[in-house]
Amino acid sequence: MTETQQKLIEVKNLKKYFPLKTSMFSKNKQVVKAVDDVSFHIYKGETFGLVGESGCGKSTLGRTLNRLYDPTGGEILFDGKNIANLTSKELQPYRKRMQMIFQDPYSSLNPYMNVEEIIDEPLEIHTSLSKNERREVIIDMLEKVGLKKGDLEKFPHEFSGGQRQRIGIARALSINPDFILCDEAISALDVSIQAQVINMLEDLQSEMNLTYLFVAHDLSMVRHISDRIGVMYLGKIVEISKSEELYDKPLHPYTKALLSAIPIPDPIKAQNSKREIITGELPSPIEMDTGCRFRSRCPFAKPICAEVDPQLRKVDGEHLVACHLY
Repeated sequence: MTETQQKLIEVKNLKKYFPLKTSMFSKNKQVVKAVDDVSFHIYKGETFGLVGESGCGKSTLGRTLNRLYDPTGGEILFDGKNIANLTSKELQPYRKRMQMIFQDPYSSLNPYMNVEEIIDEPLEIHTSLSKNERREVIIDMLEKVGLKKGDLEKFPHEFSGGQRQRIGIARALSINPDFILCDEAISALDVSIQAQVINMLEDLQSEMNLTYLFVAHDLSMVRHISDRIGVMYLGKIVEISKSEELYDKPLHPYTKALLSAIPIPDPIKAQNSKREIITGELPSPIEMDTGCRFRSRCPFAKPICAEVDPQLRKVDGEHLVACHLY
């Protein structure tokens, strides 16, 4: 990817805070800073991977970007238009262009609707096609995701987990969107099924010119599917790089620790490998101190880390890192 390529999505200083319930006598209103001053972009046609520990805010970032959550602050530029503060009515044209594949393929499908009704729902809302035309689109989408016309009348409980996820993918792609948020889209599936779904997503991306934000915690799978990867820690992106470069030359201490935790299939190599184990106290996402959020767990922390919050800056080409070591 180069700077001359067109950016489909550009996020500027995005924030999403969740207020905490406090006593009616409390003067201070506390908030959880799930996403705090995040900036990055996604090129048209690329897959941007987003990784980090559970609770780091990556799913919240994706859902805020898709406007499933209202942002607390910042800008979300979709094809040059800031959609951060649009009303539900104003968002309607963008809903068609921004779809989502959910983590749990069972709970995301209505158990009282059959496959045809599930995939037909977005078509009925966002298109002016007749019922027969919509049915043809549904059959075509089912074939693209590896299901059959005979599955139209079946209900979600009649399918395996992998098949249910294929139905969810068919529903998301039925209205021909530009952008897909894959929120832990394969984490609930068996490993063998994960590979099939990933290969299918890559084929559909080429065929339909799709752009993905791929949120996951499986670092090896993210490496396989992503063009660029962002690493998130406690509401902030601490490193962004091309996929292979991030795995070959990680810069941020947190990224290095994450990558060293990837299981090694060879027991001898695993025993001899040097693991970078994260120690120290995890800071509270409610009361954030000044400075770097990773400093309490970083073996290279310096006095400046407690005073100044490091900002993302270019180190080499498109490799960005937020760390005072660079």
